[in-house]
Amino acid sequence: MKLSKVAFVKTENRDKGVKSSLSVLGLNPVKNKDVLIKPNFNTADPAPGSTHNDTLTALVDELWNMGAKSIGLGERSYPPTREVMDQKGIVPLLKQRDVHIIDFDDLKERDWVECKPKHGHWENGFRIARPILEAECLISTCCLKTHQFGGAFTLSLKLHVGVVPTFRHGYQYMGELHQSLYQQEMIAEINQPFSPEIVVLDGIDAFTDGGPATGKRAKGNVFLASTDRVAIDAVGVAVLKALGSNDAIMNRKIFDQRQIARAAELGIGVSSAAEIEILAADRESLEFSSEVEKILLSEKT
Repeated sequence: MKLSKVAFVKTENRDKGVKSSLSVLGLNPVKNKDVLIKPNFNTADPAPGSTHNDTLTALVDELWNMGAKSIGLGERSYPPTREVMDQKGIVPLLKQRDVHIIDFDDLKERDWVECKPKHGHWENGFRIARPILEAECLISTCCLKTHQFGGAFTLSLKLHVGVVPTFRHGYQYMGELHQSLYQQEMIAEINQPFSPEIVVLDGIDAFTDGGPATGKRAKGNVFLASTDRVAIDAVGVAVLKALGSNDAIMNRKIFDQRQIARAAELGIGVSSAAEIEILAADRESLEFSSEVEKILLSEKT
């Protein structure tokens, strides 16, 4: 059985977290590639409400070190995207590092590509930003947090809601998503038409309740990295369980979480905890990762 690897780094330092998690994963899909980063800029709220600036700049620096040909950043936020970036103060930092910004708010209608998966829960399908679909190398970076508005949690799968428009072609896509009883399944379905090469999760700060913008804070002091969105979300939910989270997290098995179950059903990632291999970066990381692994394996079906 082929296992999906999840790098696990115990740290309070975001620069170390980025570098160590990528190093432990042992892959370099970015060399000589045009790289597109998808961050969590839903709002400008402090991490984990949004991607921490230090995480993003460390990730950019490391991708250059890994030999990226070019680096861009693409995002669609809940308020106007440029306004969120300005509030975060990230634009000058990206320009200093020669990162070009793609504001999905500025995309033309033709650059929102229609997707109609079979047997999906979207009424008439959804649209995805063309730069995501055409990226030579997509790197996604997410946070560690719960989601109080129907998503249960927002890790790598939920991160990619930002590749779908709020409103385009006369239709309220986010209106449909947030009013649907199948919101979690729809979140998973968004992820089907594309695949990031690597996902990096910053769990130094976490929301164990509330979210996605504000919530009950806890110190996770962990970084994760994986090529598998289901695997990294499963480990992320196990970390939330280890920290002590809300009923939506604590009272449901990880692979019974509807985002994860639907994503596994669609073949987006692993279908059980038995298919996940956690790679601890060092002895300090091993202690916490062993606790998280026990949570995963205790729910093994």
